[in-house]
Amino acid sequence: QVQLVESGGGLVQAGGSLRLSCAASGRTFSSYSMAWFRQAPGKERELVANIVYNGGNRYYADSVKGRFTISRDSAKNTVYLQMNGLKPEDTAVYYCAAPGRRWYPPDTRPEGYEYWGQGTQVTVSS
Repeated sequence: QVQLVESGGGLVQAGGSLRLSCAASGRTFSSYSMAWFRQAPGKERELVANIVYNGGNRYYADSVKGRFTISRDSAKNTVYLQMNGLKPEDTAVYYCAAPGRRWYPPDTRPEGYEYWGQGTQVTVSS
């Protein structure tokens, strides 16, 4: 059974930092592009960052560029999202996702991903 499990969320004051982890099991994802999405109450799910299967290319939403860093550790089958300089606008449930096939380039749309984690809540107080 393929599973993606996020962890590392919590309640943080504005300006603080968190590191989210996405641990995969049931399949090796070193040859899959992966992504982080987030969804705030009343808003659509939006892409935060994605990373190509070889880790050599990354995309960030303009709202988080310069503050967030996506990375991966293939040996641990894990993807990370380092979040610095958090703002109240970053408050959302954060999800990691992977496409259904390996070697696919990363997509900016939720429709481009088949496997999803359960989400982890990030709350940033002002």
